[in-house]
Amino acid sequence: MAGRFAPSPTGELHLGNLRTALVAWLSARAAGVPFLVRMEDLDRVTSSVEHEHTQLADLAALGLHHDGVVVRQSERFHRYEAAIAHLRDQSLVYECYCTRAEIRSAASAPHGPLPEGAYPGTCRDLADDERAERRAAGRRPALRLRTHGETVAFVDERLGEIAGAVDDVVLRRGDGVPAYNLAVVVDDALQGVTQVVRADDLVPSTPRQVLLQRLLGLPTPTYLHVPLVVGDDGVRLAKRHGAVTMRDLAAAGTGPAEVLSMLAASLGLARPGERVAADDLVERFDPATIPPEPVRLADLQRSEP
Repeated sequence: MAGRFAPSPTGELHLGNLRTALVAWLSARAAGVPFLVRMEDLDRVTSSVEHEHTQLADLAALGLHHDGVVVRQSERFHRYEAAIAHLRDQSLVYECYCTRAEIRSAASAPHGPLPEGAYPGTCRDLADDERAERRAAGRRPALRLRTHGETVAFVDERLGEIAGAVDDVVLRRGDGVPAYNLAVVVDDALQGVTQVVRADDLVPSTPRQVLLQRLLGLPTPTYLHVPLVVGDDGVRLAKRHGAVTMRDLAAAGTGPAEVLSMLAASLGLARPGERVAADDLVERFDPATIPPEPVRLADLQRSEP
């Protein structure tokens, strides 16, 4: 049994990432289970060890210490390939030669119960000669899961029951890199993760992951999706919104203690301006009291001590 925080080491953690990490840490500590950190560094072009070290240092500065070693997805490709082989044995894998532009064009047409933008199944039933033609043209295929438009439901600790139709999700990209949805399912199971806490922009991906868990014979953890921190424009927090990382805030005179206090206040775990330590918040933590709406950066900063 364990909880986890799984960032991508492609840059510094911003306040939204740190807020989600705090909830993940509190959820694990309140349940008395280990808190793991996993680096989702599948894409080695954009990931770096330097970013990993900075992210771990930021978590430690807030008092969010992890248990055990840090797992890196870049070191586990063989495990993802084994999962793909298991799905292939069930005749659930096919090659997809579509470009992103072709998918966008085809996905604009209605195609049953699947959500807008879902993969429309263009390559599902290609004949052997059609596949050979695409290979001869130099196209490198991605691998997709063959689904049947299943509607998959799960229960979120904050949002209740959510259901979504699942499209033919990518399992491995055309460049050979395993896809996020497959890797996260395999890793959560292998690490014994029983609670997943992450930002609520990932809610649409969860039915896909639950279906993969079922097809691979893996357990389904509990889920808690946390509202985003957004800029004053209402868009997900990013570097363009100003002082949003620990380094930015430190340069402006705001240290880790102040950052933790503002994050705790935004979650209803502390009074605005109250100085707290991470350990102080464990007994106060209750997923049901997390504010349901996204938090604007300006409102978050108003709670700074």
